[in-house]
Amino acid sequence: MLSVAPHPLLDLGAFEATFPQALGALPSPDWLVAGLRPDGGAALAPPDLPAADDAVRGAVRELLRHGGYKPTGRGKPASEYLLRAAGDGSLGSINAAVDACNVVSLHTGLPISVVDLGRAAGPFAVRLGAAGERYAFNRAGQEIDLPGLLVLCDAAGPCANGVKDAQRTKTAEDTTHTLSLVWGTRALGDRAARAVAWYRALLARLGATTAPWPTTPA
Repeated sequence: MLSVAPHPLLDLGAFEATFPQALGALPSPDWLVAGLRPDGGAALAPPDLPAADDAVRGAVRELLRHGGYKPTGRGKPASEYLLRAAGDGSLGSINAAVDACNVVSLHTGLPISVVDLGRAAGPFAVRLGAAGERYAFNRAGQEIDLPGLLVLCDAAGPCANGVKDAQRTKTAEDTTHTLSLVWGTRALGDRAARAVAWYRALLARLGATTAPWPTTPA
């Protein structure tokens, strides 16, 4: 169960995935890696899912801006980072779970978080980051400030958001069970639901089983 605080724009898609083996033993197939290219989504995406454009990017920024966060510069949405990385050729394969996430985020324009459920503990909740909250988002210990930003929290505190996920709950070679959050906005109609359906279909091709996570108002 996922508790979600009231938000006028958030259209959250949440589901769990269970992989047939640990990610370290499940290499990304060529068809998935190909989707990490700017032109690589057409063969994978359903035909009724329009490509991301400036209107999508603007709506996502407005979603993250609503609580007072400034989604610009190094704090821009993760989907925009992926677009830039794919464009300059620096977006490479990480593991099957993250690659599937990145393919969907890149081509839908929606930021997506992936949390290793073996490294997180409930209860889980989505809310705005509070004053003074931050977490490390990479192995070097670099931190992101969270006030006003939509965040996923577990029992230990914030662990994911639409900009940078926490290092402590990121996937690793032994990961078998994940939670994915698609940070959609109501301004884009059913785009988040379509993205979730496509995302789950890609994971099914990898042999993973998925199930939606029910949400409840906070």
